Amino acid sequence: MDRIAIEGGTPLFGDIPVSGAKNSAIKLMAASLLTSEPVRLTNMPRLADTRLLGRLLTRFGTQITESDGADGQETLLHTPEITSAFAPYDLVRQMRASFNVLGPLIARTGHAKVSLPGGCTIGARPVDLHLKALEALGAHIDMHEGYVFAQAPRGLKGAEIEFPFVSVGATEHALMAAVLAHGTTVLKNAACEPEISDLAECLNAMGAKVSGHGTTTIVVEGVASLHGTDWSVICDRIEAGTYAVAGAMAGGEVRLTKVRPELISILLDKLVEAGCEVHRGFDTVTIKRSGAIKPVDVTTDVYPGFATDLQAQFMALMTLATGESVIKETIFENRFMHVPELGRLGADIRVTGSEARVHGVAELRGAQVMATDLRASACLVIAGLAARGETTVNRVYHLDRGFENLEGKLSACGAKIRRIKGDTPVMEDE
Repeated sequence: MDRIAIEGGTPLFGDIPVSGAKNSAIKLMAASLLTSEPVRLTNMPRLADTRLLGRLLTRFGTQITESDGADGQETLLHTPEITSAFAPYDLVRQMRASFNVLGPLIARTGHAKVSLPGGCTIGARPVDLHLKALEALGAHIDMHEGYVFAQAPRGLKGAEIEFPFVSVGATEHALMAAVLAHGTTVLKNAACEPEISDLAECLNAMGAKVSGHGTTTIVVEGVASLHGTDWSVICDRIEAGTYAVAGAMAGGEVRLTKVRPELISILLDKLVEAGCEVHRGFDTVTIKRSGAIKPVDVTTDVYPGFATDLQAQFMALMTLATGESVIKETIFENRFMHVPELGRLGADIRVTGSEARVHGVAELRGAQVMATDLRASACLVIAGLAARGETTVNRVYHLDRGFENLEGKLSACGAKIRRIKGDTPVMEDE
């Protein structure tokens, strides 16, 4: 397995370009199944997750072409005909988001057989809300031997769906299915993440009629068919937030480019509280820190609250704060698995249930650590940037799922970081 080695203690100075959002790109790729015409996605990240979903889409008859364009990397997806509506376990288990092909397949073909996704290291994340939404739209759902068999031979029908709690995946799934349903669909208590708005606006560019995205009520007027489009993937706010915290952790001055500052506003406010200077431009953010790190409390929440996907990274920053900070996790029940690994670097963290108390220490010390999931991988790299001596992060195949050329971007700013090549394992799910 590949490893990443970091020699800590070097401040960062320079520009870091932010890639297209992983969490948007994979849903936009799935949405391309809804039309027989080509869909060109620009500003595309090249990640393990996008490659994996591409492999799955080709099973359905999608032709995929990757190239470089004026707006960064491009992916052209064209599915003139769905040649198979079967998504096998071996592919779906490797990435939970691939389960979201179920809705587009039913909407376009009237039937699908899709494996249930595998377990998740950071929490249960059941798919029952996805299935209930599809049933509300008129799909007949059966489950046998770990597979979902879905049928809607006369097409899906509009419905009013109120989610019992906010679910990004279920909102996106219902949205993609509803655009080709007969009649109007109303999604209540819908998630408001920017990636959902990116998906909705791309669907509208394909001829869908979606309104209310970005609020808790989304209205979808079904249409008979969609056409192709060109669409630029929104910037990755989690990658942007990760590099912002990295700059704060290592010290120095880092400028993020190709970013939308408003998408990480709450994180930037927390970095100011922690003692950083933050300057927001139109599509840039500059983070500068030369003094001590101040303790800051955070509580994760659905957008526009503090993102759970940035909790681990911010915790790494707080390990060197001059006092105690409290971090509360409200989204996933098992998202403190990075805590023991931070402890190996000398961090002082006490976890009680969904709350972590972080007592800042004078320094972190390099050590061998092991990543447990995607965001924990980034957390350990960030900690390694400030730790005395060398830190080696193992199992970085997690990292490759969501960060494009992380070591290259950090080394361009002066970080002493390198990848140690090894055998490529079978990926596990975040």
